[in-house]
Amino acid sequence: MRIIFFGTPDFAVASLDSLINNGYNVVGVVTMADKPSNRGQKITFSAVKNYALEHNLRLLQPTNLKEQSFLEELSSLKADLQIVVAFRMLPKQIYAMPKLGTFNLHGSLLPKYRGAAPIHWAIINGEKETGLTTFLLNDKIDQGEIIFQQRIKIGETETTGELHDRMMIEGGKLVIKTVEALKIGNFKTIAQDNLETNPSFAPKIFKETTLIPWQKKGKEIVNFVRGMCPIPCATTVFFNEISQSDLFLKVFSVEFIEISHNNKIGSVEVNTRDGFRVYCCDGIIKILDLQQSGKKRMKVDEFLKGNRLESSFVAKN
Repeated sequence: MRIIFFGTPDFAVASLDSLINNGYNVVGVVTMADKPSNRGQKITFSAVKNYALEHNLRLLQPTNLKEQSFLEELSSLKADLQIVVAFRMLPKQIYAMPKLGTFNLHGSLLPKYRGAAPIHWAIINGEKETGLTTFLLNDKIDQGEIIFQQRIKIGETETTGELHDRMMIEGGKLVIKTVEALKIGNFKTIAQDNLETNPSFAPKIFKETTLIPWQKKGKEIVNFVRGMCPIPCATTVFFNEISQSDLFLKVFSVEFIEISHNNKIGSVEVNTRDGFRVYCCDGIIKILDLQQSGKKRMKVDEFLKGNRLESSFVAKN
């Protein structure tokens, strides 16, 4: 069986590696075009490209998926099956090309968390369980007929990074299971509209999405920080009412203490005994692990040794 694989980030590499290690005939790998990184504008390769180069796999990097030269090259590979893991939406002329069609591995139990960031939003929303889905592509994002699903528990303190790494490995196994089922025709798809689960969405996360919502309850803030960790990371801006200056921080880890108080939401207390504390609506959030702009990530104790902060700070977001 001739397979073409579409993918870009680390999450996709585990599935591609599973295919190679299980002896499947991957005749082509499609990944995003090279682009400059934020720092120094150096050209960087995607994780999938690096893997393809290391394993001497045929690599395609179209800038336009509808470009005629790319479609002709793709067709010339005569794929029986195409697999998509963390790529972009494919036009029908691509996903309908192989005789066995094209399936996608998605990081949620569809129809929950359709979209670009399913792992992040599952943790941000305090879910206790998520999962993986393989489904046949159609012309609607993440709405194709389901082939297989696998449920995965979310740990109480687990971050997006930790869950991502677990799901990445399990995803590789589910891809192999799906390929085998398609190969012998031993499967029956389920239309998402026939499931009792209501659809929900996991939109792409932008810079403004990362701002910590201090007005929310403490447990929700903890989940938010877990869901943003380590990438892109929760952020906050504190305003010093005395010096009239801003302090921008990335926040990797927090702890919630439930108490009644009459303090202003977002106001800060800083001292050596209690550390770095921010008031939310139903208690206190202790910042444990953080990073100041232009500096390294550090524990709060280390941060406070090198920074004299007054309790005249208040969150701007």
